[in-house]
Amino acid sequence: MTEQENNNSFDWVYYILGMFFGILTAVIITGSFGFAILGGIIGFIFGAIFLNGIVKGREY
Repeated sequence: MTEQENNNSFDWVYYILGMFFGILTAVIITGSFGFAILGGIIGFIFGAIFLNGIVKGREY
């Protein structure tokens, strides 16, 4: 594997963590299944923003 493949292989973790904690936050606050889906979508978007805005270009 090249260096570029090693750096990009764990990008999915940010999306899954954002979605999980978005769902968890929505369930704790509202207790509703509908808002859990909305929280998952919003968490996924925040995970993408975090990955592309903060983590992108950072050296390991």
